[in-house]
Amino acid sequence: MVQEAGPAIANAVQEELALGFGKCALQVQVPEGGEIQTVEDLIGKKIATSFDHLAGEYFKELEKKSNPAQATTIAYLNGSVETACALGLADGIVDLVESGETMRACGLKPISTLLQSEAILIRPITPHARSNMSLIALITARIRGVIAASKYVLCQYNIPKSALEEALSITPGRRAATVSTLEESDWNAVSSMVNRSDVANVMDRLEGVGASDVLILSIDNCRV
Repeated sequence: MVQEAGPAIANAVQEELALGFGKCALQVQVPEGGEIQTVEDLIGKKIATSFDHLAGEYFKELEKKSNPAQATTIAYLNGSVETACALGLADGIVDLVESGETMRACGLKPISTLLQSEAILIRPITPHARSNMSLIALITARIRGVIAASKYVLCQYNIPKSALEEALSITPGRRAATVSTLEESDWNAVSSMVNRSDVANVMDRLEGVGASDVLILSIDNCRV
């Protein structure tokens, strides 16, 4: 994670694009049913983590506010951090959590969230990187196209002209739908991008306003 690398790295890069996967939270976790119920209870105790920079900064701020005289020990562990409490190596842990199932299986519960995280595309902001801006823009556009393609499908259907306006309110497209006239002059053919997650609802509504020959086509890649 960029923030874990420290200010020198964090200030040298710029977020270019959220990639929409790898979403998780960096959380403080403690044994379920134990005496520790809040993060303040962990001040002066031992914390196991693979994110010693972020955890250290977090507990330093807590110590300033609650008990400056006590120093919390941050112990670096490389892997299997969730087992540290059960093994008696720590009073609490700081680790990345996605679904939380692994933590619950180890008898842990969350008491605080340091930050939310996900996979992102980053680029350097050094003078050297500026000479590569065209390449960076190209790579970003290609990745953005793949991400957009995963979120949308192409919806095609035929609709009587009398119901066209209502149908277009259901499938407005990203900018506008493509509308063409069929050989039967009182009918139109419509093509529009719709959200993949809303496909079933869109098809039901189109059928309800008189659309026929409704097709849903996958999009492998696109530029939007």
